[in-house]
Amino acid sequence: MTCSFHKYGEGFFPGTGNLDEIGEDSGKGYSVNFPLLDGMDDISYENTFKPVVQRIVEHFQPEAVVLQCGADSLAHDKLGVFNLTVEGHGKCVDYVRSLGLPALVLGGGGYNIRNVARCWVYETSVLLKRPISDELPYNDYWDYFAPSYRLHYPPRPDLNNQNTPAYINKVLSQVLENLKSIEPAPGVQKMDVPTNLGAPIEGPVVNPNDGP
Repeated sequence: MTCSFHKYGEGFFPGTGNLDEIGEDSGKGYSVNFPLLDGMDDISYENTFKPVVQRIVEHFQPEAVVLQCGADSLAHDKLGVFNLTVEGHGKCVDYVRSLGLPALVLGGGGYNIRNVARCWVYETSVLLKRPISDELPYNDYWDYFAPSYRLHYPPRPDLNNQNTPAYINKVLSQVLENLKSIEPAPGVQKMDVPTNLGAPIEGPVVNPNDGP
């Protein structure tokens, strides 16, 4: 079973991952694609990621998870078009950690060096459940993190979130419907997962702060 949340359309590389691409032949139904639009923010992403992953875990009941933490979804990326913060990105990692499944956590894309470093340092601390300071310690790469010299930074205030609640809920409904096409995993003990997820979202929250 694979699951991907990504920008899709308008010639955006690699041009695959549409909602109706769910696998072929014996693998049909085992590919979950959630196409997203420009400007995806923390609130919308969390309310997209959690209910989909929750349903997959309930239905497919995996024995382990491979989580790729691509950082090109962060705000201020040179190629990406999303508007996530390090903290918002990390909430999804923390949710996967909370499932209690064996997990292999990997890096991924990311074209703003300082923000990729921020992201993966923070998410390592999340996985280890060891909070770290927002104030960065002095190091050989200190100048890379000017002018804030901090771990966290705000999203872009000028990037509109095109992922409306109506769009997200429409795609979410279809994704959950697609999952019904596969048989539930037999003979596996059912896992307890959080049940307070999947409610319709009320819209994005705009952060008025400036960029880093």
